[in-house]
Amino acid sequence: MIEVHHASLNHGDLNDARSGRIPPGGVLGSDIAGVVVRAATDGTGPREGVRVVALAQGAFAERVAVDAASVATVPASVDLSVAAALPVAGLAPLRTLRACGSLLGKRVLVTGASGGVGSFAIQLAAAAGAHVIASVGSVERGAGPREAGADEVVVGLKGIDTPVDVVLDNVGGPQLVQAWSLLAPGGSLQSIGWTSGEPAVFAPYATVGPQKALSSYLTTGDAGSDLQTLVHLVETRVLTVRIGWRGSWDRFAEATEAMRQRRVNGKAVLDVATPGSMRTAQYSDETA
Repeated sequence: MIEVHHASLNHGDLNDARSGRIPPGGVLGSDIAGVVVRAATDGTGPREGVRVVALAQGAFAERVAVDAASVATVPASVDLSVAAALPVAGLAPLRTLRACGSLLGKRVLVTGASGGVGSFAIQLAAAAGAHVIASVGSVERGAGPREAGADEVVVGLKGIDTPVDVVLDNVGGPQLVQAWSLLAPGGSLQSIGWTSGEPAVFAPYATVGPQKALSSYLTTGDAGSDLQTLVHLVETRVLTVRIGWRGSWDRFAEATEAMRQRRVNGKAVLDVATPGSMRTAQYSDETA
């Protein structure tokens, strides 16, 4: 059992609410950081009092029961609010880039690059020796990707005239189709998110030609080992967490609106209320 100090908000949480996968009144959330208040009865996982980060279901609560296999310890040198931003947004690029093999010298395109996933993707790809191209929605959103280490920043996909080897797509819709056309033979497009909410329509024969791959992604399975890797990368300053919005979880509606309006550059982190003030952060049709 973990006492939650911080939780982070993801576009996937908003999709869970809108899609009906979690009904109104249900508890959203996947990312938490806090302190273990009850260790696993089978002796696995960290002991009581240890600072941790975890991938959890129903994370927006004061206390959450989590599978010990999806928990990682957090050293004192890493702030828990920073650790809370790692699970969903960090696991996606870590795992999808790993699936692409060696990135040394390759051209990697990251779409939706101003968000949390995009920031982590840029840093991880750059650290692996890739030439990173960051795609953002407007000129104003380009500063964050540049700071994260992108070699090029483009608005939409304008100006990309050389094929790319890897695409990490967070946007979906028409931009995914266009990104597919930019892939070099043998390239890989990893579909991580779909923030556009628009359909992707491929022209006839667009998928016929030199071999290349479009792969879907979903965060599943035990996350503890990969979370520990991400924490270590933060601790050693290979990975920097950009928090673009932070506030008390009673400002949940404000945070969701900021994300829907694309006003969060980086991650949105919720500070959990003091014990007794709110048992869970629930949502309604108006706030989702």
